[in-house]
Amino acid sequence: MKILKPTLLIFFTPFIFACGGEKSKSDQDQARKWFKGNLHTHSFWSDGDEFPEVIMDWYQSNGYQFIALSDHNILADGEKWITVRDDSLYQNAFRDYLEEYGEDWVNYQMTPDTIMVKLKTLSEYRPLFEKEGAFLIIQSEEISDRYEDKPIHLNATNIQRLIAPQGGNSVSDVLQNNIDEVNKQRKETGVPMIPHINHPNFGYGVSLDDMLVLKGERFFEVYNGHPMVHNLGDSTHISTEEMWDLINVSYLDNGKPIMYGLATDDSHHYHRKASKWSNAGRGWIMVQADTLTPGSLIAAMEAGRFYASTGVTLKKVELSNSTLSVEVEEEAGINYTLTFIGCKKGESDSEVLKTVKGAAGEYKLTEDILFVRCKIISTKLQDNPIEDMKYEMAWTQPVVGE
Repeated sequence: MKILKPTLLIFFTPFIFACGGEKSKSDQDQARKWFKGNLHTHSFWSDGDEFPEVIMDWYQSNGYQFIALSDHNILADGEKWITVRDDSLYQNAFRDYLEEYGEDWVNYQMTPDTIMVKLKTLSEYRPLFEKEGAFLIIQSEEISDRYEDKPIHLNATNIQRLIAPQGGNSVSDVLQNNIDEVNKQRKETGVPMIPHINHPNFGYGVSLDDMLVLKGERFFEVYNGHPMVHNLGDSTHISTEEMWDLINVSYLDNGKPIMYGLATDDSHHYHRKASKWSNAGRGWIMVQADTLTPGSLIAAMEAGRFYASTGVTLKKVELSNSTLSVEVEEEAGINYTLTFIGCKKGESDSEVLKTVKGAAGEYKLTEDILFVRCKIISTKLQDNPIEDMKYEMAWTQPVVGE
């Protein structure tokens, strides 16, 4: 059995994150803590290339407080065996796994030609890592569907039972059917859970028009760390960030709740590290919640009390008296640019409303502003970037005036 390493915790100076009608200086706001997590991760249970225990150890040792293993159309339950690849990289990785966890833990069969390993279920490996208030594993699934040649992927976070891909007669129909199934399970079980749309530009499977007609969807990935997802779009497809703003222009004009943006790493590859591999640690969310539980995290996210990041840590995000204030936890020798982006009422597109060179800035929402959000770009290079997204960034959630 593995001897657990000490949990690495990150404590943040509490600061106020208030949206809408919340009182910005309440005792409840002051008591909340920040938790770092990733909601999109893969293992040997689908197309990842590592054992769940090794993956959990990596995230726990790198300062995360919650992780959702979200393998494709499967939960880590029941019996599943994998064959270790012939490549010496994976043969050596198996030996490391065996040495780390021991013969009493690892169930494997070896012949002269192959090594087969029985994967541990969530219920088996969860007790090795979870600790109240320190580290949480959330059961999740990446519902992987398609329409004709379009890949359509949707994560279900804190799911209680497997959801099969629902199919449909169009891209938006497929999305809506799967969203409805997640929300149906939430209603039936009474357990908080959320769907979120994954990497819409992967295979350019999900367009802006597909997103605009959806009901009951509050989250999507504005940043995904897989090298094939085209966060920045191309000459004929808009970026996910531009898509985000256009969704919210439409949603707010039509009385729908705001769409929130996630950053995830969508990790698959744990043995090779480079821009062409889908590696851990590229994107995450910081959630300001009362406790480290699925219900508390989901409630905070649904209230907009979180931000997305590829490296920048925020010291303050506050909406008070219709003024959005943002402050960065500065690193020595690093400069920051805060760009306040929003849309004016009656307009059909977003624009840069204000730019601040420095680690702190604010924007006053006047009556003519539909929404505003802040994008923070640092001069610090990201350790392992994809596309042309070289520098560490963060995105606050869009807010409306009080």
